Amino acid sequence: MRFALAVLVAFAAAMPALAQPEPPHPPGPRPATFVLSGEGSATAAPDIAVLTSGVVSQGDTARAALDTNTAAMQKLIASLKDAGIEPKDIQTSGFSIQPRYVYSQRNDGQQEPPRIVGYEVRNNITVTVRDLSKLGAILDSAVTEGSNQISGLAFDVSNKTALLNEARKRAFADAKAKAELYAEAAGLKLGRLRDLSEQAGAFPPPRPMMRMEAAAAPKADVPIEQGEQELQINITATWEIAP
Repeated sequence: MRFALAVLVAFAAAMPALAQPEPPHPPGPRPATFVLSGEGSATAAPDIAVLTSGVVSQGDTARAALDTNTAAMQKLIASLKDAGIEPKDIQTSGFSIQPRYVYSQRNDGQQEPPRIVGYEVRNNITVTVRDLSKLGAILDSAVTEGSNQISGLAFDVSNKTALLNEARKRAFADAKAKAELYAEAAGLKLGRLRDLSEQAGAFPPPRPMMRMEAAAAPKADVPIEQGEQELQINITATWEIAP
């Protein structure tokens, strides 16, 4: 028992020494540094489109407006599925029923209280189109089948990983080239990389599409040009100046 107690006391006495953290930095002055930013971008043709479409209906009563809207939306959704859009890519993104008011004045010029003269129902869906070769036909079919409001169309890249990684490489190369240039101009030598941070990439905002009305719908497929999608990465890197 005395031997076991002596071992336990010795181990406990040694624990504080083992727990002592190492100095965070070696002794002596820290080397000077360069802090440079870099930017890199990569482009690719988009392979998906996100479309916001819907139906606006009016009626003398809320019930009448809703029934008209429901029938039109059923035809619209059925046409999208017939075009190959999967149910997971069709999502209701807005629904409202609101009264329509009329504001009148009496003969003496006084404003009368607003009167409800009918109701308006709006039902919007967001649709992801994964086959861009069908996008023009889908837009035309949507209007033909009852959609009288198309309020948004944006293109995107479904898999951004490879694109972002290429932009990261270019951003780092940009920052390093700047650091080497400044070091050479100052007669210094670039040392090791000390720190690196990445800022959120800059993505272009969705390009809005003008609202389309059924009466103005063309007979042929709607012409669509998707262009290119650009992704940007910004980094900040810190290099030591070699002694």
